[in-house]
Amino acid sequence: MDLNYTADDLAFRDTVRAYLDANLPKDLQHKVLNHKRLSKEDFVRWHKIVARQGWIGTGWPVEYGGTGWSAVQRHIWEEECASAGTPAILPFGVAMVAPVIMAFGNEAQKRHYLPRILNCDDWWCQGYSEPGSGSDLASLKTRAERQGDHYIVNGQKTWTTLGQHADMIFCLVRTDTGARKQEGISFLLIDMHTPGIAVRPIIMLDEEHEVNEVFFDNVKVPVENLIGEENKGWTYAKYLLGHERTNIAAVGRAKRELQFLKRVATDQRKNGKPLLEDPMFASKVASLEIELMALEVTVLRVISQDSAKRGPGPEASMLKVKGTEVQQTLTELMVEAVGPYAMPFDTDYLDGGHEHSVTQDDDAAPLAAYYFNYRKTSIYGGSNEIQKNIITQMILGL
Repeated sequence: MDLNYTADDLAFRDTVRAYLDANLPKDLQHKVLNHKRLSKEDFVRWHKIVARQGWIGTGWPVEYGGTGWSAVQRHIWEEECASAGTPAILPFGVAMVAPVIMAFGNEAQKRHYLPRILNCDDWWCQGYSEPGSGSDLASLKTRAERQGDHYIVNGQKTWTTLGQHADMIFCLVRTDTGARKQEGISFLLIDMHTPGIAVRPIIMLDEEHEVNEVFFDNVKVPVENLIGEENKGWTYAKYLLGHERTNIAAVGRAKRELQFLKRVATDQRKNGKPLLEDPMFASKVASLEIELMALEVTVLRVISQDSAKRGPGPEASMLKVKGTEVQQTLTELMVEAVGPYAMPFDTDYLDGGHEHSVTQDDDAAPLAAYYFNYRKTSIYGGSNEIQKNIITQMILGL
């Protein structure tokens, strides 16, 4: 594998940089680079800007409206977006349910949903986890009973990210209670505006409404919203999770945040010198940077396999584990760098209510919330403990 970019790759990177420089709104860039909270309108606005360029479906086949980019080009795009400070293109539609629809959906489903996902006409959320069914996802209990040309869905999902904004939810539901638990699950697409659906917020430690509980009370779902075959949903769920775990690594964002950490640590003083020059703190930053470099090389190895038409396998679990460990260490070192300046919790500043923090340290003000929020990364997408089991069995053969 050649880890160096070709001349064509470098030319592509220049094209991406020029596009971002010309099209990324400065107010969105300011929010991202300064760790402020993004609204639904912020995410949709950036998505539609990129959609007009035709660059949303970076990993999609051209026949479905994708870019046709190579895996390396996709990596460059994601890295440059992170470096520039763009809002994320939310993965639930583009990178999670869309690959499932392309691989297992019928032609009518592809014609209807894929263009709407590309244009952000529908906001998607994920209905996987339930109370008592997180890491042991196959134990889920939300039931879908076939009645004529509809399913009647009853149950509850939890930790539904940004479900308060959603138009659609892709759900794992139990359609056969008598089968082995992995074999009785189906994959349904459900309109969130259907009568019988209730969304209740879960307010997190950082005081943000990001996740929710979703309740289904005799919700009527057309049979044509079933993806693939009934009781084959576990296969489709695993396919989706492979894509999700690869994306969680977020190397580009981690590299951007590493530079932020270095800047903050340079501004903070210890014994009259920049904190970054303190041997103990500098060694922590250096160790983290080495881990991040190793992660990037591993990502490049995995995408080189993808270039050879080998989709995400158990390697995705490695990326998920190491990527989230790096992200959490970054937030820990940020809080350590600013010390007590991270303690005041200025939510009005984070929400854009005023230009500067009441602490007069705009860099430090978001860091406690940032730290709390990133405690979740080692849990979602399959907890890191479960990923280590997968690595042990599928890669090490133990």
